[in-house]
Amino acid sequence: METEALLAQLPAWGFGLVLVFSRIGAACILLPGIGETELPGTVRTGFALALTVLLLPVVAPLLPPVPEAPWVMFGMVGAEIATGLWLGWLARLLVQALPVAGQFIASMMGLASVVQPDPELGPQTTALARLFSLAAPVVVLASGLYALPLGALAGSYRLIAPGTLLPVADSTQAVLTAVAAAFALSLRLAAPFIAAGLVWQGALGLLSMLVPNLQVFAASMPGQILAGLALLFLLGAGIVAAWEGALRSGFALLPGL
Repeated sequence: METEALLAQLPAWGFGLVLVFSRIGAACILLPGIGETELPGTVRTGFALALTVLLLPVVAPLLPPVPEAPWVMFGMVGAEIATGLWLGWLARLLVQALPVAGQFIASMMGLASVVQPDPELGPQTTALARLFSLAAPVVVLASGLYALPLGALAGSYRLIAPGTLLPVADSTQAVLTAVAAAFALSLRLAAPFIAAGLVWQGALGLLSMLVPNLQVFAASMPGQILAGLALLFLLGAGIVAAWEGALRSGFALLPGL
């Protein structure tokens, strides 16, 4: 009798496993420290499966019954994938503020011509932005900040029932707010370099007016790079610390926490 009861429950447990894995697996594609493209796909998949097994007994009372129509089942899975991508993207936006700030800083330092491909920022990524992009997941994992998005992912089942669609208005507003906050954070992190770059360019403009025959670009580029590197040496640790503090505050506002 117990075996028959277990076999009768297998379809419901299988459906619940697929439903939970759809949200968690989609989120793990983008979550900071876990969804990095440098990680092998097998590692990310194994982590998503392990997290699914841990959460399945907890969220089992919230799972809907197995639908009879296949198209309803596919719709529920699609809704869960959309929810997972939405949550992962909200967390990823704040992390990307550091590499984007690196793009601004490299442009102000005169290093924008030294580019290399980046899986997230594209082929025209500066070397400094790539360095910050590699440093971001290290800081997230070393500081334990990865636990906040994971907590938001687990708590999202209280806000968005499994198999239901996202509220379009609220989710769109959340994404727009996160994009604005990430871009503003990038500008704040790069603000000293932007201010120094504007002053430097203004001084070069005055110099070119006073000495028209001087090749201003060739004469100023070494000094611009050296001054930028010196400023980066002085402010680099503070930039990362300020980004980490803003990241902690932003993660605390994620839906589900």
